[in-house]
Amino acid sequence: MKRIIAIVGMPGAGKTEAAEYLATYGIPFVRFGEITEEEVKKRGLKLTPENERIVREAIRKENGMGAFALKAEPKIKTLLAEKDSIVIDGLYSWEEYTYLKKMFPSLTIIHIYAEPKVRYNRLSQRSVRPIPIDECYLRDVAEIEKLNKGGPIAIADYTIENNSDRVFDLQRKIDSILSRLEISTLK
Repeated sequence: MKRIIAIVGMPGAGKTEAAEYLATYGIPFVRFGEITEEEVKKRGLKLTPENERIVREAIRKENGMGAFALKAEPKIKTLLAEKDSIVIDGLYSWEEYTYLKKMFPSLTIIHIYAEPKVRYNRLSQRSVRPIPIDECYLRDVAEIEKLNKGGPIAIADYTIENNSDRVFDLQRKIDSILSRLEISTLK
């Protein structure tokens, strides 16, 4: 059975870490954030968290709240033609979820959860696009209120708690879910 695994969660929870780990098993991933980054560059803007937010919101205002799923659909279909499983990193809105679930009934949602203080610390210290710790809460609120982010998190098929700084802990939990989904982890 063809399977799409969408990784959801708040900023700094470990979504990209999870997707990159899944890629080590040869499971390709589609990162919705790439769509935003490409559009930021296309508009001649500097790649900053603020410009990304503005462009993300503009894309959804112009194309609806399911815009990223719609824009990613051709890449998803291409990858599914080549592989049995793929990962989506960055599914945000309820509308993206419902669109993808209709198109791909085997869609499975994995929610990566980390406490706010853990996430904010990670976000402020990351090497790519760090966010000042005092802006992290505002980003959370903006993503919940403007991007309808709560729905996919609430309806997740699986939740992984990721408060540890040990990447191995997250990887072990992912492996457990892959086993339950009967997805091969042979490298």
